[in-house]
Amino acid sequence: MEDINLHFTGDMHAITAANNLLCAMLDNHMQQGNALGIDQRRILIKRCVDMNDRALRNVVVGLGGKINGVPREDGFIITVASEVMAILCLAQDLTDLKARLGHILIAYTYDGKPVYAKDIKADGAMTALLKDAINPNLVQTIEGTPAIMHGGPFANIAHGCNSVRATRLALKLGDYCITEAGFGSDLGAEKFLDIKCRMAGLKPDCIVVVATVRALKYNGGVPKTELSAENVPALQKGIANLRAHVENMRKYGVPVVVAINRFGTDTDAELQVIDDCCKSLGVEYALSEVFAKGGEGGVALAKTVCSVIDSTESHYAPIYDLDKTVEEKIETIAKEIYGADGVTFTNQAAKSLKDIKALGGDAMPVCIAKTQYSLSDNAALLGRPTGFKITIRDLRLSNGAGFVVAYAGDVMTMPGLPKVPAAEKIDVGADGMIHGLF
Repeated sequence: MEDINLHFTGDMHAITAANNLLCAMLDNHMQQGNALGIDQRRILIKRCVDMNDRALRNVVVGLGGKINGVPREDGFIITVASEVMAILCLAQDLTDLKARLGHILIAYTYDGKPVYAKDIKADGAMTALLKDAINPNLVQTIEGTPAIMHGGPFANIAHGCNSVRATRLALKLGDYCITEAGFGSDLGAEKFLDIKCRMAGLKPDCIVVVATVRALKYNGGVPKTELSAENVPALQKGIANLRAHVENMRKYGVPVVVAINRFGTDTDAELQVIDDCCKSLGVEYALSEVFAKGGEGGVALAKTVCSVIDSTESHYAPIYDLDKTVEEKIETIAKEIYGADGVTFTNQAAKSLKDIKALGGDAMPVCIAKTQYSLSDNAALLGRPTGFKITIRDLRLSNGAGFVVAYAGDVMTMPGLPKVPAAEKIDVGADGMIHGLF
């Protein structure tokens, strides 16, 4: 686990290097005469680093005099939020990877023309850095069960799914392929179903909505410090959140199963509330006790999922058609998945939208970046909020990845560290064993 959560196979470093190579070549192009006439005020890409570092959100580069680069505003995002990460996870093969990298929109010229990565001849070297990273990674559980791990686009910022290549490989190696879509169904699952499946031609047979009694009590207003105590009234209030996720996933025409990750503090009375809710929704559910019991703790869930797949036909379809406008796609997600009354676009968003449409962005799916703590774009609105609108403050064309990113609320592409960073607890013993990571 420690190896996987740290450097693993170096895929993350390769993505970081490829992204920053592109930035370096862009700056060098401007330094060496700027033959394309790139406007340093309209550069769209940022450098990235695999570390939460709020001090790097906004920086100024090129301040060392004439020989040290063109002075301009710049910034960093976390590696998992980069378009290169999204591209790696959506690429079909090495040829497709190179083509997508070349199509990254990096800037505009002084006369308003778009500039792509291929225009500064960065796509070949970027592909070379990623030629091994494009291959999925085979690992195993402590019980020896094989698993494939590949990619990690941040689900509240990027599309939140592992690579298309990993999923297709898993489909060839087993009777069932189980894949994760990060964070709540309003984030990872929506993007899996509307972006990844659409692009890759995948048609899921079943959707598993994972929940915990603790999380539902939190959505019912219980402070994090009190989640271990039984609180049936709070659970009954917070379970509206689970209802929303189940009902939303059904809109895709795919059978839904609820999995409850069981904690030792869950009581029979609380589990009965879950049982009653699932029966009222007409969905199967099972307890998952894998953390406590290993594979044995997942048998009931596995049997439930297999039974539902065998007995229920899937009619998967994305929730919106690609021939809708960007605004219409965003509004569909906001209303159908988030439960919003509508969408508000800031002046900056409207300006960006005009540029995106001019480059053909209307033909692409949308990837909405928002908080993972609420169905809305306001982290404080728990449960199943109503009577709100989603605010889109800006948009960006991820031309290589093939989707439009819409930034909702105050979500940031470079998070900061908390008051007590996890790094304070991590150390390495004299025997080389890492501890404190979990």
